Amino acid sequence: MNIEILQPQPFDIVGQTIMIAGNAVGFEGHLSISVTEGHVEFNGAATAGAIALRQFQATLDVPDNPNFQLDRLILTVKDDSAGGEGGIPTVHVPIFYGPRILPGYVGYRNYTVAPGDTLTAISVSQYGNAGQVSVIQRANAHFISDPNVIFPGQELRIPIV
Repeated sequence: MNIEILQPQPFDIVGQTIMIAGNAVGFEGHLSISVTEGHVEFNGAATAGAIALRQFQATLDVPDNPNFQLDRLILTVKDDSAGGEGGIPTVHVPIFYGPRILPGYVGYRNYTVAPGDTLTAISVSQYGNAGQVSVIQRANAHFISDPNVIFPGQELRIPIV
């Protein structure tokens, strides 16, 4: 079975309920789903129809206190019904866990960096104080390694509660 994950996309920010969707090719595929940050793991499952290309969707609810130590998670989807010489088809998608980045996280809004913007100024405009710079940086850690270096035209994700 081949697996294509359409949701979440790499480096998406997810909430406590993680919605997973995609396409799979195979015969009555049973998919195992796991989410881990290297220390703690949660599991779920989905099925992907019978014969030919089939869509699948599933949700995985993260418990109220997951004890994650990192913001970055790895979503793994495996086809349990396949195997053979090529091994078990497996897809890994890196994602960020919003409730760890910002308590009470419910989603995010996009923000386009304008000339002269700084993360401090964006924090003030979006949250009303400069104390949320780390929240913005953590939500965009896949391309902001230095909070003093952002560029006009960058699309930032601003977590919201």
